[in-house]
This record gives sequence, C-alpha cells and structure tokens, in this order.
Amino acid sequence: MFKVIRLGATPVSLSLLSLQVYASSSEKTSKKELLKIEELSLYSSPARETKYVENPQTQLEEGVSRLRHVMEPYTAWCQDLYAKAMPRLEKAVEHGREGYEFLQNPPAGFYPRLGVIGFAGIVGLFLARGSRIKKLVYPTGLMGIGASMYYPQQAVAIAKVAGTQLYDWSLQGYIAVESLWKDNPKKKKSGEKSGKVNKKI
Repeated sequence: MFKVIRLGATPVSLSLLSLQVYASSSEKTSKKELLKIEELSLYSSPARETKYVENPQTQLEEGVSRLRHVMEPYTAWCQDLYAKAMPRLEKAVEHGREGYEFLQNPPAGFYPRLGVIGFAGIVGLFLARGSRIKKLVYPTGLMGIGASMYYPQQAVAIAKVAGTQLYDWSLQGYIAVESLWKDNPKKKKSGEKSGKVNKKI
C-alpha cells in the first residue's frame, strides 16, 4: 500500500516545484563561439587513405589460371558441340521411346510381315555372291520390295523423297562435271597461246 502511495505522490510533489529557465540573448554570444556545420563532428568524417592490395598468388593459383587460359578454347568447342548434339540426341531418344512403345503394342500381323521382309533380305545376301555392290543392292532391293507389298503408302512416300534426293544429287554431279569441263587447263593454255599470236600480228 505504501508503495502505491509513493508512486502517486512523487509526480504530484514534482509538479509543485517551480523552476525558472532563462534564455540567453543573441547579443551576448560572440561570433567566435558559433560553429560551422562542417566543424561539427557529427557531419564531418576523417579522411581515410585506403589502398587495395592484392594478395600474391600462390603457385597453385597461378597453375590453375594458366590451365584455365589454355583450356578455354577447348571448353568453348565442347559447349558448342554439346549445344548442337543435344537436340539430335533428344530426338533419337524420343524415336527410341516411340519404337519401344510400338514394339510393346504392335498392330495385328506386324511380326509375320517383319519376318517376311527380313527373310527377303537374307535371300538377297544369298544371291549377292562375289561383288560388294551386289551385297548392298540385292538385300536392300528385296527388302524394299517386301516392305512395299505390306506398306504401299509409306513406300510411295519414301520413293518420292528418295527420287527428289537422287535428282538433286545427279543435278549437282552434272554441274560439277560441267564446271570441271569448262575450266579445263588445256583450254586455258590454248586460249593463252592464241592470245599471244594475236598480239604479235
């Protein structure tokens, strides 16, 4: 109880005290006593002169940096190769998955047809004795004939694509042979000799 009375009496007794505060006049303060803003320690900070000093590299760090500079072209080449090969690899993996799913649930009569096409290839290998060209042409030709019997629409589409590619290759070969024929060195020499004869006349 006494604690409560003490806590209540203290602010009341302080309010009864009278204190007088006098403000100083501006005339009394001299200009010498006034401080500028820059002179206050709050606004000024001591000028620091700092220098960045690198730690000397160790032999291991120097060796690693040299190795990085030497290997930089090779790593760039590997990154380019990876960027080019990755889409093709993803496509190959996707085709492999599709083929696996197709073989898991094949359409009716797929395996007998595959057996007939494979047997045609084996017969082609048996018939192509002696020549390497025959060993390439006979099995693929007989397998193509067997596949076209069972899958005519796909065979027509493949034949169209193969025909256009063969036409393009033959046209490129014809252009190459024609350019070689026109740029024959014998014709150039004969043209130079006839030019010299014309100059003398």
